[in-house]
Amino acid sequence: MPTRGFIEYQDASPAVKAVYDDIMTVRQTDYINNFWKALAADPATLRRTWESVKEVMAPGQLDPLTKEMIYLAVSASNQCGYCIASHTAAARKAGMSDAQFSEIMAVVGMANETNRLVSGYQVEIDDRFKA
Repeated sequence: MPTRGFIEYQDASPAVKAVYDDIMTVRQTDYINNFWKALAADPATLRRTWESVKEVMAPGQLDPLTKEMIYLAVSASNQCGYCIASHTAAARKAGMSDAQFSEIMAVVGMANETNRLVSGYQVEIDDRFKA
């Protein structure tokens, strides 16, 4: 159970309903997931977070699949089970294959391992990498 509960659409304030409506329009769905329903307990945080997600995940130099795979990789590294599930689903919807998922997890695992080794050994950054 979320800390402050979920705000369902029918129980939402007009400000929250406006964000929910925008989420459903942008994502072309009739579903509001639990993340947004939990954030709706604080309408300002809900609005700010949705606007930021919309801006960052909008079309740009990276295609939607790449953005979702990056989000998935960071979520796995941060051990956010909810975000792993959500962005795995979104990446699959954008075309991610099982082989790509496996490769992403391998890269995340390797990066975490080598990052910890660098930290533990306190490896100085090569001058060539600083240019």
